[in-house]
Formats: sequence, C-alpha cells, structure tokens
Amino acid sequence: MKRILIPAGGALLATGLLAAGLAGTASADTDVAKDNMATSAANAKAIADFWAENNGAALKAAKESNVWDSKTDVARLQSKGGYSADTKPGVTAPIGEEKKSTAKTQNVNLPKTIGKVFFVNSKGEKRWCSATSIQSQYRNLVATAGHCVYDTATNSDVMTKWVFVPGYYQGRAPWGIYVGKQAFTHYDFDVYEDYDRDYAFVTVYNGVKVEGGQAKQVSKAEWDKYQGIKDAKDVEISREEFRAGKLDPTRTEAYWAKRGSAPEATGPDYPGAVVGKVEVSEALYRAARVGQGNGRKFGEPITEIVTDNEAAAYKANQAKDDKKYPAKVQQDRRGNWTITHFFVQQWYKPGTDTKFYKTVFLIVDGATLDAGRLGDNVGGQGFAYNQPTGKYVRVFGYPAGAHPDGNKNYTGITPKWCYGKTSSKLVGSAAKKIEEHVALKCAMTEGADGGPWLFQYSNSKRLGYVNGVTSTFNDQDKNGRVDYISSPYFDGETNTVYKAAAASWSGKIV
Repeated sequence: MKRILIPAGGALLATGLLAAGLAGTASADTDVAKDNMATSAANAKAIADFWAENNGAALKAAKESNVWDSKTDVARLQSKGGYSADTKPGVTAPIGEEKKSTAKTQNVNLPKTIGKVFFVNSKGEKRWCSATSIQSQYRNLVATAGHCVYDTATNSDVMTKWVFVPGYYQGRAPWGIYVGKQAFTHYDFDVYEDYDRDYAFVTVYNGVKVEGGQAKQVSKAEWDKYQGIKDAKDVEISREEFRAGKLDPTRTEAYWAKRGSAPEATGPDYPGAVVGKVEVSEALYRAARVGQGNGRKFGEPITEIVTDNEAAAYKANQAKDDKKYPAKVQQDRRGNWTITHFFVQQWYKPGTDTKFYKTVFLIVDGATLDAGRLGDNVGGQGFAYNQPTGKYVRVFGYPAGAHPDGNKNYTGITPKWCYGKTSSKLVGSAAKKIEEHVALKCAMTEGADGGPWLFQYSNSKRLGYVNGVTSTFNDQDKNGRVDYISSPYFDGETNTVYKAAAASWSGKIV
C-alpha cells in the first residue's frame, strides 16, 4: 500500500477534494471514499432525458476523454519498483457463475457487459470513457477508471450527468441508460489524485428506456417546456412558403433564412471560377488582347437594329453617363439605327442563393419505462485481486484518440481488444504519483481508458474477472505511437473499495 502522509503540524497536502472539506468522504482510517452523483430518482430521470432526447443527440456529440495529452502525458515505462500484494489472491465470480467452475478458453468474442460511460466535465464538455458491468449484490455496479468519475484536471467534484450505456452504438442504447447514483473510489485517489488508485466502482439506478408513442408537432413554447424526449428538424422550403409562414399567426414552426452571398471577383485560375462579361467602350474593346483573363475580349461585338426613338433614348442616357451606356450608336447605309455592344471578360467565384427554412418542433409522448437492473440485462464480470503478473488478460475498450504523432487509427464507434501477459513495468510519472501500475503491450489510445482487464476470460460465456482498468497510455519505443497501456494493481485495498460498492443498493428511476 502507498499512502501519502500529512506532516505533523503541517498544512494539508491534498490536491483534490480535500480543499473543499472532507465531509461526506472517507476518513483517513479507511480506504473507501464515497461520493453522491444523482441524488434522487427525479434528478436521475432528468439526466437520462438529457442524453436520450433528440434521438440521442448528446450521446452522439460526446467525444473521448481528454485526461491524457498525447504529446506530453504519454510516458515511457520503467521497470524499477513494482506492486506488492497485501493479502492472498482472491476472486468474486461473475453473475451467473457464482457456483460454477471457471472456463479457461479465451478468444475475441466481445463481452455483453462492456459499454461507454458518458459525462459532462467542469468545462461543460460531453465526454466518454470505457467501462463494464461487474458482479454486485444488487446487480447495479459499473467498473471504470477513477479519472472517468472525477474531474482531476480542475480538482473538482464528480463528473455531472454521469451515465453508463452498455452496448452503445451511434446514439443507440439497446439495454437502456443507467444513471450513476454513488461513486466508490480509493481514498488516496479521491483526496490526493494518486493514480496508483485510478479505479472506480459506480452504483447505478435501474436503466430507463423510452418506448412507444408518436412524435407530435408542437409550438416552440410547448417544446421548451416539455421535459421528455423531443426533437427539432430543419426543413428547406420555398420563398413563397417562407413568406406565407411568416405572416401566419397560428404557425408552430419557426421560419428563418440563410442569406446568400454575392459573386466575388477572382482570376481564371481560381478553382471553380466562372467567366462573365462586362460591357465596355469600343476603344477599350479594341485595345484588349485575346485569350483567357480579366479584361480580355469576350467574343465578338453584338449589333442590334433599333428604332429611331430607341436610338435617341440610348444617346440621351449616354450623354448623362457614358460608362453605364458605352455602346456605339450609329446609322447604317440603309438608314437603320444600330447599337453595337462590346464586352470583355470578368472572372468570379459564384455566389450562393438565399435559402429558406422552417424548424419543426416535435415531442415524443411515449412512456419512460423501467429497463430493469444492469446485471439482469447484460450480466456482470467477476472480480480478481492480488493476482501475480505474467498472466494472460484480455482488455476491451473504445479507443478514439490520436497517437502522439497525430495518427488517428481508431474511431471509437466499436470496441477493440488486446490480449497478452501483464508486465510489472511501471509508468514513471511523479505528477500522477504512479509507482505500482502493471502494463500490457497494446496500441489502444484514449477513449479506451476505463475499459476492463479481464483475467480468465471465457469464450462461450463471455465472462471473466476484472483484474484492472485501463489508466494510462505509453510510448515505450519512442516512435510517436502508443504501444503499452497500464492499469493500477488490484490489491486487497481495491477489494475493500469494490466490496463496499458491491453491497450498496440503488433502486429505480421510474
């Protein structure tokens, strides 16, 4: 165990929540820190609605966690020091396997328990990490990284609007949305931000789903007041419909226009440039060269036969403004009046037309339904601690971040996996106070943080034992690419935190 001490008679060294007081957190006599998230069913429902409304727009807008700067925080692993087991090894069986033997077959089948945790950080950014459902007394527990629960960058409280979505895919929540109720972490992470304890166990309320019902068009005022699932769609319309809608006092849509732009002068070599013509005097036309370019001849002169009155009117206008009326007016041999026009080229970037739209406001009056307990729906992984290194594990997560060299190999849309033996190599980071991590050769990047390290993962059952969570990303060979990831070592103190969380009840939202 590593514990950061307070000097006798000295000032508190806390860098995190300690500055705000220790009320509601664990005392120095225990390893467990517990913090409230959604404090009531009504509060939890509002959080679920925030992520579900507009067809999961907020879920789709979220980006991978941004705790690790790929250029400055990706360190090289060190092999000095290492973990130390504080008790005998132990395991807690996965859900459904409490009285069955553990299968040892491993493969790449994805576990049903994994998903993403979504939250809003202190900057107001929508972010996500990876996570898994894990065994607990009330089948209501999620395992992830501690930094996916606490906003360590600003030393603030737990992330707001925290939810777990198992099986998440592009805005869809097939098993429902599970709102966090209480976060359980190690005291050293909660207070001192010690990344040797970068793990968290979060109890969640029963999941919720919105089913049935029809989308109904309402006014903007009704849409603003509605607290359930709602959507808004922009539809392009004609100028005539736009004008009629603006004058209709009974309208429910909002009408608006996107102004176009005027053509902009340019040269013939500009991509997409088009040529137009500008009328000039005969003298300027005769002096212009041929070829492609502004001010060069645009075709042959155009002559039109006009009446005496038309010729007289043109000459009168020409006397007032010969630049606006530069054509040549004359009589031919037969006595007919003619007007000859001369043109040169003008190249330009085309403008855009003004477009007209209406915004249609919709609400979904379907019921918000109880989706049941997390573990009943997707199962839950077991838990293992004080295991020796050098054992095979399979790690799952949703990587999305770029490598230090800027390459972005993952999208974060679908889960990925790594497989191999754990190493006792450590991440030498004084800033993160890391001394006791274990590592795995793996190229997954940020977004995979919080994902489970599963020991003795079973092929047929898709279950194993959570023996770590992805915490850091490392560039061992210094080539600008992540090649190792690391996890806190799960010891007896981790088990103490896990057991406290696993015995906590959460309840329903609806």
